[in-house]
Amino acid sequence: MKIPRRALIFGRFQPFHLGHLGVIEWALDRFDELVLLIGMADESHTVRNPFTAGERIWMIREALKEAGVGLDRVITATVPTMSVYVGHALYIVNLVPHVHAIITRNPVIAQVFRDVGLEVVLPPEFNREKYRGTTIRHLMLTNGDWETCVPEKVAEIIKYLNGVERIKQAGSKD
Repeated sequence: MKIPRRALIFGRFQPFHLGHLGVIEWALDRFDELVLLIGMADESHTVRNPFTAGERIWMIREALKEAGVGLDRVITATVPTMSVYVGHALYIVNLVPHVHAIITRNPVIAQVFRDVGLEVVLPPEFNREKYRGTTIRHLMLTNGDWETCVPEKVAEIIKYLNGVERIKQAGSKD
């Protein structure tokens, strides 16, 4: 049996944005399949983590379909909030289908996954100043133009969920 060359992309996807989409399309030119691991799956309804794991999976699937990315090449999984260390990296590697590499720009995550034997692949930046979850959530809080930072289907889902109001409500508690 030939195992597909598979890479892991680990993120919160709060929300899934055009930078994420750019990395996924770039990675699919280099790997047969991707595992998208949605972190902090047990946290939602806060300014930092406004959307549930299920809502984020929905956003990702709809954005990928909209972009013409075959869902047969993408596996989604979730993991609860955890500290970053080698023991948890081993847990994650055993939580998902076999992966050869992790795609990350985070040096700490890169090191712990390198320590468990994964190849670390550094993706290019896709307008990181604009396409950053923190920036997009701030735009939502301040009535800025957040919709140009996310795929159209993601904007539709956020509106359906009253996501901007959710973030503002969470921000009023912080």
